[in-house]
Amino acid sequence: MPAAELVPAVVAAAREAAAMALARWRTDFRQWEKTPGSPVCEVDLDVDRMLYARLHALIPDAGWLSEETADKPDRLAARRVWVVDPIDGTRDYIRGREGWAVSVALVEDGVPVIGVLAAPARGELWLAQAGHGATRNGSALSAGYCHQMPGARVPVDALPKADRDLVAVFKPNSIALRIAMVAADEADLVATLRWGNEWDIAAAALIASEAGAGVADALGQPLLFNKPDPRAFGVLVTARGLLDPAVERLAPRAREVIVPVTG
Repeated sequence: MPAAELVPAVVAAAREAAAMALARWRTDFRQWEKTPGSPVCEVDLDVDRMLYARLHALIPDAGWLSEETADKPDRLAARRVWVVDPIDGTRDYIRGREGWAVSVALVEDGVPVIGVLAAPARGELWLAQAGHGATRNGSALSAGYCHQMPGARVPVDALPKADRDLVAVFKPNSIALRIAMVAADEADLVATLRWGNEWDIAAAALIASEAGAGVADALGQPLLFNKPDPRAFGVLVTARGLLDPAVERLAPRAREVIVPVTG
């Protein structure tokens, strides 16, 4: 089935997952840490199972890559792969804050072609289809213009000393929602300089790129998905005109992290 024909069903699955998560938000549920600093709760797992059932029914031969499912190498042989984070921003979800979303992407040949973010606590549904633009609640999105780093809006809790020329704006815990802020011209830059997982960014990266934002890894290289190691070293999402200045400032720091300088 072509991607365009799948969009309504994917949106419906994401909405159902979001409603399921919202119904249990701010209630009692089990929670624990998968690894130190990486929280998870039983709702993550329940939503993951529901999404797998809905999405697998749409494309039975598609691969599956999700934060809450054990990775299987057979996805690498699939041309189409679902890349899912059942609750991106679990920390905000557990704390009763609104900065979380259900993230669903369909990747074809390493590139996202459908991306949906359902953020029910915020009353938002973000959608993108490759070549057809991006929307939030049905309204078209367009990233802003910003041609220099000083003054660029960044969703962070606090700015490091080296970046005090930037402007901090509100930061949801979900990195997908932070990326979507650039698509909506509510931020100019989202940057991470560490290894990150494909499921965190696949849907949001498509939403941002379809809104005209610059999207790359921390070294300025294109993002690819469904890799054997499903991670990317950092992500840069920028307003129009800001990708090159962001790479110029941040790529040297990224290289220091990848290959520490010894003296």
